[in-house]
Amino acid sequence: MEEKRHTLYIDDRQSLVVTDVTDVGSFSEEEVLISLSEGGLVIKGESLHMQQLDLEEGRAVISGRVHSAVYTQKHKKEVSLWARIWK
Repeated sequence: MEEKRHTLYIDDRQSLVVTDVTDVGSFSEEEVLISLSEGGLVIKGESLHMQQLDLEEGRAVISGRVHSAVYTQKHKKEVSLWARIWK
């Protein structure tokens, strides 16, 4: 089986490109919850805007002021990304 590659690229805290995206759980100007095939990613910042989302290609482009990007673990039991973060 082919292993999927995941990349996260942040350019000067003003834009972020992430690959291996399977879903976007929620989105606001301060926080984005992204599901990846191997877990999740929580992006926090200011004035965040989804510039591009292509789930077929598994790619998301976000602009705005990025403060943090934190990975979350994938659980064996299917639990929503939101529940995993606030557990």
